[in-house]
Amino acid sequence: MTIQPISDAVAEANASTKQPVIFIHGLWLKPSSWDRWAELFEAGGYVTLAPGWPAEMGGAVAPETIGQVAAHFAGVAEALDRTPALVGHSFGGLIAQILAGRGLSAATVAIDPAPFRGVLPLPISALRSAWPVLQNPANVSREVGLTPEQFRYAFGNAVPEPESEALYQAYQVPAPGRPIFQAAVANLNPWTEARVDTEATQRGPLLLISGERDHTVPPSVTRAAYEQQKRNRHAITEFVQLPGRGHSLTIDSGWREVAETALGFVKRFP
Repeated sequence: MTIQPISDAVAEANASTKQPVIFIHGLWLKPSSWDRWAELFEAGGYVTLAPGWPAEMGGAVAPETIGQVAAHFAGVAEALDRTPALVGHSFGGLIAQILAGRGLSAATVAIDPAPFRGVLPLPISALRSAWPVLQNPANVSREVGLTPEQFRYAFGNAVPEPESEALYQAYQVPAPGRPIFQAAVANLNPWTEARVDTEATQRGPLLLISGERDHTVPPSVTRAAYEQQKRNRHAITEFVQLPGRGHSLTIDSGWREVAETALGFVKRFP
């Protein structure tokens, strides 16, 4: 897999007169999971970037922390001449919210986002989805891959099994275990990096999208994040639940519905 150097992607975006959009993928997915989204947003008048995480870009030698990943994507946003919109899925949705709280986003879409400190629900399905990592404390310093069966439960439960297998073959990659441990204990650690400034005056508009059948980030988790975020008196906060959708909603055959929902929201805030 060849990933465009960040400097090249930023230079191309800065050479354009169009509004930039940064896509941030989550654990176990490749940056290429955003390819169709990028095409749709570019057809809608935006210039897009989908950087990998630090290790994918050659910028880390050990499994990343949430703080390192947030700093990495903050650096991309700050290198742009115009404040970008941010679209993130799963842990990418958490990173997008962290950056929005720092004033680095013109509009943010967080899709089935990983929880942050203050988000209290901990459904059994979320624990089961994370169990391939959490079952072994040594995984905090390792990369961990999913089996096809684990991927089907965590991502592909709402699509036919052959489609889940195809998505696994196309997009699944081993992921650092440390962020999952960080998120799991966020409400027990006052110094956690899984922290979002939900009341920041510069946060900007935010849309949270939830898949009704998501095992990894069930609707109760995304709804709890929304309840925290909607307290922000300075910016619009909205919530959409898509029926019948699982955690693979950004990459499966129904991706366009999700992408068009996100694009419609971003377009409201030029």
